[in-house]
Amino acid sequence: MLAMTDAAAEAISALTTQEGKQETGGLRFAVQAQQEEGAQLALSLAEQPEAGDQVLGTDDGARVFLEPQAAQFLDDKVLDVQQDDEGQLNFAVMPAPAVGV
Repeated sequence: MLAMTDAAAEAISALTTQEGKQETGGLRFAVQAQQEEGAQLALSLAEQPEAGDQVLGTDDGARVFLEPQAAQFLDDKVLDVQQDDEGQLNFAVMPAPAVGV
């Protein structure tokens, strides 16, 4: 299952609040194009999940909606947010850290 960093959760909460969608809205991932080495994902703010979406949430109200193909692709990933040189926030999907053996 996709994991979310605290920074990503805060950014999602801020975005949905800013867009007036804090009650039911969230960040939605959908597969835009399937490729041999992975998938190209489309990211959007959604007012609510679509039928079949997997819904992830945090205690502070951040919600992520994953369409079924995206959920499969993101199963072992972590969603983070990073700030670029111009101060823009960019969401990044990274491999989950390996659990110590």
